[in-house]
Amino acid sequence: MPHYNQAMAKLAILRYPDPRLHRRAKPVAQVDERIRQLVADMAQTMYEAPGIGLAATQVDVHEQVIVVDISDSRDQLMVFINPVLMSQSETLSDYEEGCLSVPGIYDDVRRPAVIEVSALNLAGESFSLRAEGLLAVCIQHEMDHLQGKVFVQHLSRLKQSRIRARMLKQEKERDQDHSGEQTSLAL
Repeated sequence: MPHYNQAMAKLAILRYPDPRLHRRAKPVAQVDERIRQLVADMAQTMYEAPGIGLAATQVDVHEQVIVVDISDSRDQLMVFINPVLMSQSETLSDYEEGCLSVPGIYDDVRRPAVIEVSALNLAGESFSLRAEGLLAVCIQHEMDHLQGKVFVQHLSRLKQSRIRARMLKQEKERDQDHSGEQTSLAL
């Protein structure tokens, strides 16, 4: 991975059920310094969260950019710009998924076990990749974000409504905590 300036900004991650998570991302017109800086900022945000994948949609940038690093060493960043699913296996597998936009929620999601994806890299060059296991799950999960879909939408309606209620309750509690902090600071 190229070295970027160390003063990268950590981006704010949108939380479900924020309606901005349901916006479809547009293709990146040109891989330029702005996109490279976005990737660097997204990578820093993902690593600090900590997570193993992040889509630009999750940081309120509605362009087709995802970053992934499933390595234990956290030093194998993969970047997919304008990713396209070229093929997927008929064999499905269940994997317990979580999401930085839905903190604290984990559930099994059934997805194709093997995929082939094509995308652009940071140099704007096209590449393709065959993925299986956790990498395939992560890429599909992040590509869903680019289509405006959050992993909880793969779950039953009942589970979706419970998760939505839980997330709204957490948001309300966060807002109350922050308003209390501001009040005490104002005294």
